Amino acid sequence: MKQDKSKKRQKGFTLIELVVVIAILGILAAFALPRFAQLSEQAHQSSIRATAGALSAGVALAKTQWVSNGFTAATTNVQGFGNDNIDVSSDGWPTATGGAIDTNMTAARCGDIWQGLLQANAPTITGITGATADYAVSTRADTDGDPGSDCVYTYQPDGQGSTIAYDSDTGEITTTIN
Repeated sequence: MKQDKSKKRQKGFTLIELVVVIAILGILAAFALPRFAQLSEQAHQSSIRATAGALSAGVALAKTQWVSNGFTAATTNVQGFGNDNIDVSSDGWPTATGGAIDTNMTAARCGDIWQGLLQANAPTITGITGATADYAVSTRADTDGDPGSDCVYTYQPDGQGSTIAYDSDTGEITTTIN
């Protein structure tokens, strides 16, 4: 009997095929990576805008509850909003939690407002929720000539210095995206 000794051909890719595939992947990566980087930046900006919108809505809702309760003077612990612990100025704008109704803000009071208005879903802030916070809290002199100072929340994850500012004299929320 004769044995068939035909060689089995090995299957695989040739060197040229591998080089062509790697070249195509390199070209695709060159076009895709800048697009992904831009998407990341857009995501950071959208996060800042969404947080500013939520803070603005919280400020407006606190004032609305103050008006609905029939108040016309500075009030502590506005009932019917959040945890019933928001304090408001004589114009109805939130100033703190825990009994402070003047509009001369401190970083601690700004943190209280952040937590009180945004409640459980609030992005993390320095001094309250740990070292790796989404926002750093500070104050600055009021830019529109009103007495007191404004709260400034600086976005940390992208390192660009974008801010959300809250003026407790007017209830205005200002967003600066860098």
